[in-house]
Amino acid sequence: MIMGPLTGVKVVEIASLAPAPFGCMILADLGAEILRVDRAGGSAAVTPPAGPLDRGRRSVAVDLKSPEGVAAVHRFVREADVFIEGFRPGVAERLGIGPDALLAVNPRLIYGRMTGWGQEGPLAPRAGHDINYIAIAGALEPIGRVGERPHAPLNLLGDFAGGGLFLALGVLAALYERDRSGQGQVIDAAMVDGANILMSFLHGMRAGGMWPNPRGENMLDGAAPFYDTYETADGKYMAVGCVEPQFYAQLLDKLGIDASELPFQIDPSGFEQVSKVVGDAFRTKTRDEWSEVFADSDACVSPVLSPWEAHEHPHNRARDAFVEVGGLIQPAPAPRFSRTQLDRPVAMDASGRDVAAALAGWGLSEVEIAEFSSTGAVR
Repeated sequence: MIMGPLTGVKVVEIASLAPAPFGCMILADLGAEILRVDRAGGSAAVTPPAGPLDRGRRSVAVDLKSPEGVAAVHRFVREADVFIEGFRPGVAERLGIGPDALLAVNPRLIYGRMTGWGQEGPLAPRAGHDINYIAIAGALEPIGRVGERPHAPLNLLGDFAGGGLFLALGVLAALYERDRSGQGQVIDAAMVDGANILMSFLHGMRAGGMWPNPRGENMLDGAAPFYDTYETADGKYMAVGCVEPQFYAQLLDKLGIDASELPFQIDPSGFEQVSKVVGDAFRTKTRDEWSEVFADSDACVSPVLSPWEAHEHPHNRARDAFVEVGGLIQPAPAPRFSRTQLDRPVAMDASGRDVAAALAGWGLSEVEIAEFSSTGAVR
């Protein structure tokens, strides 16, 4: 059996929503063993139904408000390399499972904290969501058409890219450092911080004079006709990203447009004219027809697929970029490794919720399992 690169790493995850489960999904995909602690008697708000973000887990329900439940978490942590929680600052401490308490149990523990605003600062105790975090990071304001309000890019930038992905990165870095120091540490993974760093490239473009204009009037935000989307004859869309002149020339050639009749590619005064000419051309064929036209081209033109169509694209098929887990088609683990190849993900099904099997895999004896179960600490 080929093992993933994190095989042997054990993670205790306190159930939460979106960002932390996404980070733990990445760790599980890479081979880590995850024990998810659901809050006994909790609502769907803290214990969502099983789905792609929950794959690769075993889970147990624990009464975190009882001393016995807290003792159970402490026992799990003795066997763990990593602990992940997504509470507001101070909540884990009040429950008795904060960093000081758990590092006292296991000094080698990597303690990951996933929040929106971070562990300190004036907004730290406040509620928020992806749109709020990316708003103050400056990541929301540039997204949208000229003259229109900013448009939220789903909850991808704050929750997943700036949150869960940076949490997983922090865990990997801390595990690497622990090999040298022998000591655990606390990771303060804040979605606002992650969203801030995602904007690094744009700060550089601004400093270099390449992002001088308001929203919707710059090269990569919809102003340039060579970096935009165009409607097709069937009401669908094609994405165009031919920034380089040689690729732009291929775009015009495939569309049957004479470049000599158009303004210079990067002349902003000609953007409107070019957009109309290119748009008119795209409306003469369907999305699938244009996909065939551009299939073997470097014009940087692609069909705009829905999330439910993406698995059908020939490139995704060839790379096995999607897998079926528990009857649900979903993205396959990434990235890929030449030697420590990743196992196919498994759903968190009924067998994953077998408490005795889950806890035995974490080194608990039959006596300990029976004791935690009899007190109602673990259900």
